[in-house]
Amino acid sequence: MGDILIAIKMKSIIKYLFVLALSQFVIPLYAQHNKAEKQVVHHNIINKNLEGDIVNLSFGRAIVALCYDNQEQTCQSSLLNALKKSFIEQGISFFVLKDKLSGRNTFQLTTKAEETIKLLRDSASCWHLNPYDIGIMGFGVGGYVAAMVSCKASFAERPNFSLLFNPVISGIDLKRNGLLADVALPSKDAVQSVNETWSVTSFVRRHLAPEAVLFLTNDDVVVNPVQNGVAYYAAMRGNGNNCALFIYPKGGHNLGLLADGVCRKQLIDDVNSWLKNHQPIATPQSIRVACIGNSITDGAGIDLASEKGYPAMLQKRLGNGFAVRNFGVSARTLLRRGDLPYVNELAWRDALAFNPNIVVLKLGTNDSKPENWRFNDGFERDLLAMVDTLQALPAHPKVYLATPIPAFKSTWNINDSVIVNAIMPIMRKVARKRHCKIIDLHTKYAPYGELMQADGIHPTAEGAAKMAEIIAEDLSKCEVKK
Repeated sequence: MGDILIAIKMKSIIKYLFVLALSQFVIPLYAQHNKAEKQVVHHNIINKNLEGDIVNLSFGRAIVALCYDNQEQTCQSSLLNALKKSFIEQGISFFVLKDKLSGRNTFQLTTKAEETIKLLRDSASCWHLNPYDIGIMGFGVGGYVAAMVSCKASFAERPNFSLLFNPVISGIDLKRNGLLADVALPSKDAVQSVNETWSVTSFVRRHLAPEAVLFLTNDDVVVNPVQNGVAYYAAMRGNGNNCALFIYPKGGHNLGLLADGVCRKQLIDDVNSWLKNHQPIATPQSIRVACIGNSITDGAGIDLASEKGYPAMLQKRLGNGFAVRNFGVSARTLLRRGDLPYVNELAWRDALAFNPNIVVLKLGTNDSKPENWRFNDGFERDLLAMVDTLQALPAHPKVYLATPIPAFKSTWNINDSVIVNAIMPIMRKVARKRHCKIIDLHTKYAPYGELMQADGIHPTAEGAAKMAEIIAEDLSKCEVKK
């Protein structure tokens, strides 16, 4: 009997300690019932810098707003207050990260924002968040931090979308706002160097930078819209990434938020409209498909490849329940001793962090070049290493080895004979060893030479759609255990 009482007391003590520890991490202040949406909103203090209004819905959207104690603080507060109500009405959990700028550098600011994104993802199931639908927003200097995190953070710490309001993007404007006080500008060359080193546009990566929407005012004299927000849009659009741009004729740097007028209402309506029209493809229940490859996967030569490349077309064919991501990088080789090895790329690290259920691995075209194929003795070893790394992921993905499509011309020294007689046999050998499936794109795509660009190497948008059709037929036969 004594042992039973001791056990009961121990359980009570453990439960008390657990609740005490949890209360120090997240302190709920109140629960607000939103009758229109029949949802419950919990306001929480997560830590001394972070507060959140968490909507009690299953796997909902979340947005982290960056707020700093500089001259823009009044406008930031006005923006947050204006958007908070509409976000919650849409079922969006809203977090505010507050920090000081004085004595801080960009690394410290971006690190804290990255840690916050990761915290939300790690707490997604507890807070009813969709870990694939977490956004970041920033105004002015906060826009710089939000954009930099969107472009440079690791996959786990990178948001899925960003909302930028009259953001600072260029290194020169960053210095004007006091964050590069130690950087001297003695010459025009120094100015150019600062812009190349610190401007966010230098870090925009094709397919990897999340979609963004920018809200600018034409009469902003504090942050030049052309050198900042428009430049970011141009970099995103130039890389084929999804991006939207709103430019209002008047409103000044504060976007008209300090006056309860037409500009303020238009801005809020546009923000809400963009969010409603951009719903996430991925959910925790989605079957994740990683398309790994070179320029043919990347969609080189196809305008807006993020929408018209083969991975995007594959998404449309597979439909709901699948989340397809493009991890293609132009000119890359499978060979680690090739001129541009794929495994050295951020896209490879992102593909692994994506933890896919299915992988379509399509490399080998650039390996056929004589300058790369001289290292052919490493092709099987390097392919085995890639497959082993993928199959060891927590999701234990089904790996499909897609053979290169035919090289209809020998552009850039690409050799179709090497592809057929050397590379493809090795791929089949590895497939047998590692129980992978082969997608014979070389044979199945051969009749469609008219769907190639002038170089004879890259498919047109129509050719990419045909590739997606071929690949989808093989994937539809796949059974995936989540």
